[in-house]
Amino acid sequence: MKFMKLGSKPDAFQADGGSDSRYVLSDLPSDMVVHVEEARFYLHKFPLLSKSSLLQRLIIEASQNGADEVYLYGIPGGAKAFEICAKFCYGMVVTLNPYNVVAARCAAEHLGMTEDVDKSNLVFKIEVFLNSGIFRSWKDSIIALQSTVALLPWSEELKLVARCVDSIAAKATASPGTVVWSYTYNRKAASSDEIVEALRCSSSSQAVPRDWWVEDLCELDVELYKRVMVAVKSRARVPPDVLGEALRAYAARWLPESCRDTPANHDDACSMEVLETIVWLMPSDDGGSSSCCCSCQFLLNLLKLAVLVGAGELLREELMDRVVPLLHEASVNDLLIPARPPTETAYDVQLVDALVGRYMRRTARNAGDGIFLDGIDREDVFEANMEADESLLSLCKLVDGYLAEVATDPNMPVSSIIGLATSMPESARPAHDGLYTAIDVFLKLHPDLSKADKRKISSLMDVKKLSKEACIHAAQNDRLPLRVVVQVLFFEQQRTGSTSTPLLLASSAAGDGSTRLELEDDCWKNRALALALPEPPTPTPTAALRKQLGSMSLKLVDEDRRRVDGGGDRRLARSASIANQSSRLSLSSRSRRIFDRLWVAGKPLGEVVSKSSDTSGSSQSPRSSAKPLDSNKSSSRSRRYSVS
Repeated sequence: MKFMKLGSKPDAFQADGGSDSRYVLSDLPSDMVVHVEEARFYLHKFPLLSKSSLLQRLIIEASQNGADEVYLYGIPGGAKAFEICAKFCYGMVVTLNPYNVVAARCAAEHLGMTEDVDKSNLVFKIEVFLNSGIFRSWKDSIIALQSTVALLPWSEELKLVARCVDSIAAKATASPGTVVWSYTYNRKAASSDEIVEALRCSSSSQAVPRDWWVEDLCELDVELYKRVMVAVKSRARVPPDVLGEALRAYAARWLPESCRDTPANHDDACSMEVLETIVWLMPSDDGGSSSCCCSCQFLLNLLKLAVLVGAGELLREELMDRVVPLLHEASVNDLLIPARPPTETAYDVQLVDALVGRYMRRTARNAGDGIFLDGIDREDVFEANMEADESLLSLCKLVDGYLAEVATDPNMPVSSIIGLATSMPESARPAHDGLYTAIDVFLKLHPDLSKADKRKISSLMDVKKLSKEACIHAAQNDRLPLRVVVQVLFFEQQRTGSTSTPLLLASSAAGDGSTRLELEDDCWKNRALALALPEPPTPTPTAALRKQLGSMSLKLVDEDRRRVDGGGDRRLARSASIANQSSRLSLSSRSRRIFDRLWVAGKPLGEVVSKSSDTSGSSQSPRSSAKPLDSNKSSSRSRRYSVS
């Protein structure tokens, strides 16, 4: 910190106890009382008359009226600044520093302590100190700039604010190689060990980061910060990423980290002002590359706060336009934007839907080489040009994860889930596991959903794009419509083919000593699945199909049990490989017959007759290794396990 001492005489100013009276220790009694605000200064006329033109005029007027008191109104800096000026008039020692130099400069200007009154007057000496000391120091310039706020409009009229801003901007835009940077603490240091290690390095070998200046500016008032950043940007020497880091650091200093951290007595007006300033200071998007100056997480946090404090439409539109190009880099937590009343949902799904829609339109324009026609099917454009677009795939995963999160809201309507899910093209969703998770969560937390709504939301999922694990879960999910469960089973049977076992009996064909245990476990699972689908009192096509599915699955399990039990342990040990192959072929053949009968039972009579040849042909499979079914035993086991 720079400082400057003026005068040589010892300080003789004294305060009178607890009162606001100040006097000078001298052999001569005081002959003038100067009132500054609530303070009274008992001084002498001659030292004041020789330095201040204003005091000359006031003292002469008071003497003509026979008074020995003068009143100073509106002096910048108040009593403290006047005391500095009075000590200078007496030649006493005065110490100027970055904290009081601006106030002393404004008070000296107000009192008229210029070169016209006396040579080397206070105004001249303060200007020398400002130019040679304050404006050459980075820290002192910031301190002086902060002190100008309480001295407006004097500091503005004397160009002190502008000079401090220019000094700070010049140093911030200087080359890092010319900066003498003393390391104290940096927010990027992860531990105290890094700080100790940095202190061991010499200043010459220590690299100065490009954003060395951003933290020091965070202590400025929002208006001063705005002026400094405008001056920094006008010099066009700072890259956009450094400007973005400066804005992020200032937001972290003055804005809550998240909406949950906002206190109840938080000043929304202050946050609104800071938010508007940060958005206004962001680099323009004219070049196309400046949007990377701020991360997507930072922009979405600003958007959350804008919604929270009720920002205007223009501010939210500006933030949304900046978020859209980086939307695929966001996380699910970033998109959880709280909804404002009177919206009943916890999160603003409509806002996220609008962001996704803008992203898709922007991607479509880029894919069409800048030409986008409303008459062209958007899906065709994506299929042709964006199958390998990693950003689109990332966005689709993000949307599915967001749907699974907002599906827990009991007030979330089905239309919002369907609208956001269908906003993504099919080519961007190669797997439907994430979408199935969202559907399952929504159905679980909305048990009173109508059958029509269940069918609508379940139709979003393509069972052909489910993984094997998701198929296993969906096949046993009683919250899904029966039609979807049958589709899952049928597709899994088609996918496995004749080389593996069906989905419901996948673990029943092991060829080791644990065959009996696994078969019993499968029997329990199938029995639980059959009991989980109760038959309504009145027979309906859906109930008949559900009952038929359970009984046929039990017959297959009973037949496999009978085949394993009838063979004997020694015989099974001698022909393990032959039995394993026979089990796989027979299970595959029986599974095909199950689904043939299910599809026939679920279709009209005319359609069954017209396609009987195709159905019968699809059920033909090798039966040489399969044993004939014993109708008596099968029926008895079926009756036994069907008892509820």
